[in-house]
Amino acid sequence: MKKALIVYGGWEGHQPAEVANLLRDALLGEGFSVRCSDSLDAFCDLEALKQLDLIVPIWTMGTIRPDQLGPLLAAVRDGVGIAGCHGGMCDAFRSETEYHFMTGGQWVAHPGGDGRHYWVNIVHRNPITEGIADFDVRTEQYYMHVDPAIRVLATTAFEDYDNVVMPVVWTKTYGRGRVFYCSLGHQAGIVAMPPVLRMMTRGMRWAAGEWETRLGLTFGQLYGAQPLNRTAPKDER
Repeated sequence: MKKALIVYGGWEGHQPAEVANLLRDALLGEGFSVRCSDSLDAFCDLEALKQLDLIVPIWTMGTIRPDQLGPLLAAVRDGVGIAGCHGGMCDAFRSETEYHFMTGGQWVAHPGGDGRHYWVNIVHRNPITEGIADFDVRTEQYYMHVDPAIRVLATTAFEDYDNVVMPVVWTKTYGRGRVFYCSLGHQAGIVAMPPVLRMMTRGMRWAAGEWETRLGLTFGQLYGAQPLNRTAPKDER
């Protein structure tokens, strides 16, 4: 039986307890053993973390002590998966750049605020997105700074920002750990939407070790970048 730890708290506007309950129930339905904690001290014991298959952080903003963050980063580098959504994972601990490097992105804005109507476009078919069609949603649209090493599964377009294509769902690795993220999830009702909850559930399973590691489009595939010319200039030969 795979083991998961959900740690929830931080800003109450994102309904961390309610989202934790939704994701706990989803994992239980997939046969996981799940422990929930409302304290970041749950991250302090590295040896205990290494016994897990999956960590799910739900902690918008806030601060984290070195003795909490260090074991979390080490556990993921050593192969424990991590998965989360919205600000609960990618607007947490804003001063901790190594945490942002692990997760693959950080929220910076949501133009239009809550209630913005937009489309989520599935751009890569794989076990996480199988059977999910493009869908529309009315909620915050996350504008994010992202790591170009992520692999993108779904995007959205900011029509009033030069049609910028922004990743919504992605995978990546951090050391030997798998990282899954979905920017949807402002409140529990958004997480509970069938396409969102389905991708979250499958994404958590992927982070815990199911399926192949490399799922999603690279930045070059998504944005049509051309391969770099790797011929060294004459003065470097």
